[in-house]
Amino acid sequence: MADPRQRASFSIGLNAVIVAVTRDAPRVLTVAGPRGEAALPFGLLDPESERTLELALRVRVREQAGLELGYVEQLYTFGDRDRDPRVRREGVRPISIGYLALMREAAPSDGAAWRDVYRFFPWEDWREGRPGVLEREIVPGLDRWVRAATGAADRRRRRERADIAFGLAGVAWDGERVLDRYELLYEAGLVSEARRDRRPRRSEAGGDAGGSGPAGRGAGAAGGGGEPMALDHRRILATALGRTRGKLKYRPVVFELLADTFTLLQLQRVVEALAGVRLHKGNFRRLVERGGLVEGTGSRAPSGGRPAELFRFRHEVLRERPAPGVGLPGAPR
Repeated sequence: MADPRQRASFSIGLNAVIVAVTRDAPRVLTVAGPRGEAALPFGLLDPESERTLELALRVRVREQAGLELGYVEQLYTFGDRDRDPRVRREGVRPISIGYLALMREAAPSDGAAWRDVYRFFPWEDWREGRPGVLEREIVPGLDRWVRAATGAADRRRRRERADIAFGLAGVAWDGERVLDRYELLYEAGLVSEARRDRRPRRSEAGGDAGGSGPAGRGAGAAGGGGEPMALDHRRILATALGRTRGKLKYRPVVFELLADTFTLLQLQRVVEALAGVRLHKGNFRRLVERGGLVEGTGSRAPSGGRPAELFRFRHEVLRERPAPGVGLPGAPR
């Protein structure tokens, strides 16, 4: 038997999930994918000339979008075998390392654009109540998927997965299960990437978007399954949104998305946009102020009515508390 180390061929790709919140909407920076669909900024690592992965990522974003990144953290490594046509076409297995970056929105260069995150995940935005798309399309689709199972045990397993992921049959909605929900919809064939990836292709020719999924067709209409993305980029974005929602509870990452000074209402709206839920105003303000996350500046924001006080982030809280997050007080369960 041949030694697999002698025939393994890998490439290292980098993907950036760059998130901003503008006008109470969470937005992600996208570029054009190999067939015109939305893609995350991407690029291959040059191991000979590039010293670190993060510096290489910053160069790719600068080249593709003309933006300088601030806060960046490594997200996840995506390397499943059959998620890129190059594996079959060239024998190259791509390993894609995803990064999460948070910033205030700035105008990108031509070819890049900011898009509402909930265009890709319309079932994740509960700020105006339970999303209608759940009852219209997703729940009936999941019910069909459950009924199509072979055998009672498989039906029970599918039913349990659907109920836990989407908060059905009395189960509480868990905002951090973004990736679980997307992968379940993919398995059930309810997102266009699943139909695209299962469709026989006459040719496997196509570009590389630095991810780990088969090349797709154009973006198409969003519909109940959300707008598709290139390769497995929507899976990477789902991972990033779930990670961000979790970090709200124990890290002050939300302040990367705000100006140096802000009102408490502006802070609350940014948290709500990312979490996809409305929060109790009084509870949120008490938690933020008593937790020592912010301090008043003595100035007030200009407005047509009574000016609101301006606050800033207290950097000292990083020394005072091991987990200085804003939390989600009063969020519906």
